[in-house]
Amino acid sequence: MKKIIVGAGNVGLQLARKLIEEKHDVVLIERNIDKVRKAAGSLDCMVIHGEVNNREILKQASINEADFFISVTESDELNMIACGMVASEYKVPYKIARVRNFEYTSSSIAQKPFLGIDYVVNPEVEASRAILRSIEHGAISDIINFEGTTFQMRTMVIGEYSRFRDRRIEDIKNEVQYDFIVAVIVRENGYIIPQGDTIIRERDTLYLIGTLAHLQTAFETEGKPRKELRKIVVVGGGRIGSYVTRHLIKNNERESFISRMLESFVPRQKRNVVMIEQDYDRSKLLAEEFSQALVLYGDVSDEGLLEENGLADYDLLISTTGNQELNLVTSMYAKSIGIKRSIALVNKNDFLKMASKLSVDTTISMNNAVVNSILKLVRKGKVHSIHAISGGNLEVIEMSVDHGSQVANRMIKDIKLPYHSLILFISRGDENYLPHGNDMLLGGDNIVLITRKEHVNKLDQMFAKKKK
Repeated sequence: MKKIIVGAGNVGLQLARKLIEEKHDVVLIERNIDKVRKAAGSLDCMVIHGEVNNREILKQASINEADFFISVTESDELNMIACGMVASEYKVPYKIARVRNFEYTSSSIAQKPFLGIDYVVNPEVEASRAILRSIEHGAISDIINFEGTTFQMRTMVIGEYSRFRDRRIEDIKNEVQYDFIVAVIVRENGYIIPQGDTIIRERDTLYLIGTLAHLQTAFETEGKPRKELRKIVVVGGGRIGSYVTRHLIKNNERESFISRMLESFVPRQKRNVVMIEQDYDRSKLLAEEFSQALVLYGDVSDEGLLEENGLADYDLLISTTGNQELNLVTSMYAKSIGIKRSIALVNKNDFLKMASKLSVDTTISMNNAVVNSILKLVRKGKVHSIHAISGGNLEVIEMSVDHGSQVANRMIKDIKLPYHSLILFISRGDENYLPHGNDMLLGGDNIVLITRKEHVNKLDQMFAKKKK
């Protein structure tokens, strides 16, 4: 079956690339000729130049053979209309639209199909959730949560004075009083799936798996204890900055669906919040909406703005502007003047790699949030959710073990997983634990693995029930 993607921007290209690597039949439709040339030169799939509302273009894309129609252009309206048109004229099982403006994604759309759209993916909601989740855990590092378990994945950058520096992983684990797994080490421009004798080096980025309590202990020993973040600066008064601020100050006067949605995701606590917005008219509107916050009109890149307004001793700065370079620089500068933690919003994977080498504590990628959400919908087999790491080269995936699959009732050491694949932990009923080679997988287990992106389909087959 075909996967038709409309829009060859950063999200469309990233999504197409991942699906192609998983051996899906992908067709990409784009109306901008320059983007068409770029996509055709970098992707091994059919790239069509034209408008999605043209029936001849859809016929050329073999719309009647598609099981997924995914519209991720920069226009919310075009994405919604395209899905609606396909729903009304063609029998495509699943239509997915990227919709940024939350005015369109009302509660009725979020809860049931609208205009023929089966799934709405909102990058602002996903990014806001990630930011709030990071705040609740102290904004110490990037965090990946796994549903229904007590385990997390966090990133740790090894500094000059780290107790992990120049030591073997097995020696560290024998010494400390907490249990964890080093799932991946990102070093320079590559990655390592480590073993016990792997030596950790300065500037390595470790992806650690463990319980919340154990990982907090690990970070405390590295000089990064969890602290309550009460004084917070939000740079950028766009949708994400507004969503996050609304949640932080507990503005009940204008409770919206997004607020209720985020409220159900993480409990809110009242905090001292300062917003910085460079557009004068926008800053006036923000000041009216967020009367419990201090809204400053100004450009955060102006020298001395943070210091002159007494913000250098704040607990956290979150930079959510539309300029990802500014977000990174602002977050770095905030740390240099004394602000304890920083979070930066970015889009491109290259900036994620860059941020891991800088002093930014947490980096949130909107593009990754959208692509991961869509991939989760496309991968309807044993894969429950996915998280891309190391620039998208590796993925952390949650899967279930079917009764009767080729891996059920076998010890982990006897299972031949694809190259660079590793089982990180097992959930069995109410029990979650880090696995060892002699542990046996049982039907009904939920597991988390790390693997190369091209192995996801093979793993799906290994963990699914054998076909008769």
